Amino acid sequence: MPKLNIGFIGAGGIARAHAYSLNALRFYYDDSPEIILHSVTSAREESRQRFAEKYGFHMAEDLKAFFANDALDAVFILGPNDVHYEHLLIALQMPNVKYIYLEKPVCASKSEERQMKSIHENLKKDIRIQVGFQYVLAASVRQALTLWHSDALGKPLHFDIKYYHADYLQKSYRDKRRTRLTPAPGGGAMADLGSHAVSLAMAFFGENLRIINALQAGHFKDVPPDSDLFSSIALIDEKTKAVGNLSASRISPGTGDTLSFELFAENGALRFSLAQLEYFDYFLEKDGKWIRQPVCSDFRPHSGFPSVHVPPGWLRSMIHAHYVFLTGHDKQAFIPDLKHGLAVQRIVRETATHLAVFRDETD
Repeated sequence: MPKLNIGFIGAGGIARAHAYSLNALRFYYDDSPEIILHSVTSAREESRQRFAEKYGFHMAEDLKAFFANDALDAVFILGPNDVHYEHLLIALQMPNVKYIYLEKPVCASKSEERQMKSIHENLKKDIRIQVGFQYVLAASVRQALTLWHSDALGKPLHFDIKYYHADYLQKSYRDKRRTRLTPAPGGGAMADLGSHAVSLAMAFFGENLRIINALQAGHFKDVPPDSDLFSSIALIDEKTKAVGNLSASRISPGTGDTLSFELFAENGALRFSLAQLEYFDYFLEKDGKWIRQPVCSDFRPHSGFPSVHVPPGWLRSMIHAHYVFLTGHDKQAFIPDLKHGLAVQRIVRETATHLAVFRDETD
């Protein structure tokens, strides 16, 4: 198997999940490349040194040294939202980097979005960019997508998609994450959480969804009014004329960390929740009943580890996202590439515009 030297930009919580997933690849896939955790960089020397020592990276470097490191084959961009674009530009200039994993949101402004479109259009064929929307690769979502696109449920009618958690109700939690409270579209609930929900909506309905309006709720003195803690948007699929609501929340008590969707069509419906990854439900109008579809770890290629019969956990989809990213071998997978990331970002940006209108009308 080929060897790939991996570099991380960022040493926070999501970086730990990526390090775990990369280390786990060899257990699941016989054709996984040999992963070498080569270098990590972040703004603070103490955090990157500690991360390198704890998770087995060969070295920790400052940004200048990292970007001059010609040993790197793949770069994972895992820093704050407002530097994703800047780090992508530099990673594209690194001579030996052929793989770039870009965490969402892909950028933080309309001008960056416009320039990223140019990057996508002129991207060299030997460079692969994948965006961190791993939920479209969850086993239950993959099977739900197959059913939905089979037309067995008929023409789409309407939908409801939610991504909720509650931690930002606590001031101590907000104080530790001030950089996450920046104005939309660079920050806020829709950028950080809702972008996953938009990604799912586009996997089912296509990337030409259009936003109609938006609502915002949740007001704390220490949170800027243009950083949404809860936001809800109305969308329409221009092709099928299906409409739906998509909401993202950081302030919904009792939700834990819950991503869910319900999709309704002329001949049936389906529903899914991240709280029950081991199945999804679908309804057939002709039979008049809901059917629970158990889901095993049916990732391609099939893995015997730990067993094809075990429920697929949260991290399993991220592991498979890394496999798809580094090998391109799962031709059935929905790939959240840069084009997809930009389509999601368009909705996130337009949400910010509609929220500004909503705030003006309600103040």
